[in-house]
Amino acid sequence: MNTRTVEPTGKKLAAPKGGLVQTIPYWAPVSVALVVLIVMTVIQSPAFFGSGSWQLVLLYASPLIMLAMAQAPVLMSGGGGLDLSVGPAAGLIAVIIGGIVMPQGVTSLPLLILIAVGCGLVNGALNGLLVAFLRVPPIIATLATYLIYGGLALQLLRSPVGVDTQTFGWFYRTTVGIPNMLLIIVVFALLWGLLMRTAYGRNLRAVGSNDRASYTAGINVTGVRFAAYVIAGLGTGIAGILLVIVLGGADATVGESYTLQAISAAVLGGVSLLGGRGGVVGAAIGGLLIFLIQNYLTATGAPSYVLQVAFGVVLIAAIVVNGGWEFLRTKGGRR
Repeated sequence: MNTRTVEPTGKKLAAPKGGLVQTIPYWAPVSVALVVLIVMTVIQSPAFFGSGSWQLVLLYASPLIMLAMAQAPVLMSGGGGLDLSVGPAAGLIAVIIGGIVMPQGVTSLPLLILIAVGCGLVNGALNGLLVAFLRVPPIIATLATYLIYGGLALQLLRSPVGVDTQTFGWFYRTTVGIPNMLLIIVVFALLWGLLMRTAYGRNLRAVGSNDRASYTAGINVTGVRFAAYVIAGLGTGIAGILLVIVLGGADATVGESYTLQAISAAVLGGVSLLGGRGGVVGAAIGGLLIFLIQNYLTATGAPSYVLQVAFGVVLIAAIVVNGGWEFLRTKGGRR
């Protein structure tokens, strides 16, 4: 398909008409599941409801939540879009920050964040170049960068290192009563919400739903998909700095485990695998849900193989729920 930009023709893509399911937010099912799990967790451990416990939960869940949010725009862009590299990319960024930059005496938090975000944007631009411009299938392109980032991290850091966590003291404090760790996630979600109300947001949904019709309507499909990967890179960069905080240092091996969890969280949060539907709010809720499932099973003394089986079940459930929700919405739109 020719990807050159053409002038808009003024055509508008028709949105599916109502039906009760159409009026329910895409993140509703995962929100219900989260509430049920929180109730179960509180019954299991009443102390979990304390504010201090919630801050710890947000701290340790924050890398997964941010990577799930980063996955959302890529999945929404359609065309089989996904980013397998988010985990190793965040791990590599953590290695660069905690294993290379900070040991050189760099302790300025704004500078560290700037470096992490810059690395994330480069990662997103590389993936976007491969997928949007060079037409490499997303699963192949991001698998390649997955392997490259994982190998680079192991080469740069042969063993885990610790850092002075006082550098990240701001993340442990609150602003107007809101934990700063949560504030970062909220700000990212608000910026996403504003973006989705612009022409780009409308174009992203249109391209994800039907790229050919979008191209005919004058939308720059290549540019929209490239930008989706760059946005994912931004979230990955933030997740990299969060990994350093959670680990208290850097470990070249931890990033890879986040990839499938991030994809599962986004899908569980209502982001369509077919593209065109979803958002970072549902992905964030899905990330928190998956983290709490792991936390709940660990608290009950479940062996490691049960955790692995549970994660597989959650992944299947995410796909089934997402597909069923998509079917109901489509069916409602045809009435």
